[in-house]
Amino acid sequence: MSRKERVVVGMSGGVDSSVAAWLLREQGYEVIGVTMQIWQDEEEEALEENGGCCGLSAVEDARRTAQLLNIPHYVMNFKAEFKQSVMDYFVAEYLAGRTPNPCIACNRYVKWEALLKRSMEIGADYIATGHYAQILRLENGRYSLARSVTAAKDQTYALYSLTQEQLSHTLMPVGAYSKEEIRKMAEQAGLSVAKKPDSQEICFVPDQDYAGFIERTTGKPSPEGNFVKEDGTILGRHKGIIHYTIGQRRGLGLPMGRRVVVTEIRPETNEVVIGEQEDVWTDWLLADRLNWMSVPGLAGEREAVAKIRYNHTGTPCTIWETAPDQVRVFFHEPVRAVTPGQAVVFYDGECVLGGGTILNAL
Repeated sequence: MSRKERVVVGMSGGVDSSVAAWLLREQGYEVIGVTMQIWQDEEEEALEENGGCCGLSAVEDARRTAQLLNIPHYVMNFKAEFKQSVMDYFVAEYLAGRTPNPCIACNRYVKWEALLKRSMEIGADYIATGHYAQILRLENGRYSLARSVTAAKDQTYALYSLTQEQLSHTLMPVGAYSKEEIRKMAEQAGLSVAKKPDSQEICFVPDQDYAGFIERTTGKPSPEGNFVKEDGTILGRHKGIIHYTIGQRRGLGLPMGRRVVVTEIRPETNEVVIGEQEDVWTDWLLADRLNWMSVPGLAGEREAVAKIRYNHTGTPCTIWETAPDQVRVFFHEPVRAVTPGQAVVFYDGECVLGGGTILNAL
């Protein structure tokens, strides 16, 4: 008799990953629950206060779910990987005048690369998560992500950087259901997390004070500098470039008599460029650090739909390669606030074609 296929489920203590574990157990897999310990603070009070997917309450919720499902549960320490690949990256990008997406980095290097490696070492065939996406094996033999059945919860944008090897050893069972269906399943299964609210914030910056976090991490305040026009004309003083992002309109403190926006951040001169609303609309961008998913690479021009941020609905575009590991994207209609450091993700219908990191646009 052949053994059951073994799957390690990343259990964050939330309803999605809990139902993922339940679904896979019901489908006949040998399920092992793992909660990833990534928070850097060893003080229990701080762990509890920060909560989210990092705190002690998350570990306890995951453990209770595992007990109810009668599956083993372990806590694995990924603090070093998380600090290097997510937190240090987050700080470095802001200091360089870019706006990072730490969840994409966490998915690629911690939730997949690190967790998959350890899971394979204990004989697992797959890892699984509670992400709202679906994995497809295409006719060309490649693996790709397809949008979840519910557009409002689709998480393919934040998963575009997963590799073929990672996708081939991943299961995403909740992507075939709506959030309402997942909560209903949790209630039917008797899971205590059925009505637990979703975590919204960046887990290691629960108060959303990114600048404060960066200053505490580096041990020094961000130096003040000048707000300037594109031509260098000084308009006033800013609090430090880490406080700003492209397209920002609020919190500038400039008495201009009209609403103005951040159009550029210049770390080399410590300047924040201010312009008009129309200045943050563009029909092109450059991207690098590419990861192709449904195709092995770009051959000539390619039509697609591109998302430039998580909540962007997507805009039709044309993509072509301008250099090794770099593409230029032309949007068929202008888009607002293309932001260096963020991801641009390309879709071919419901499937992820690939994506990369935005270099510049305006």
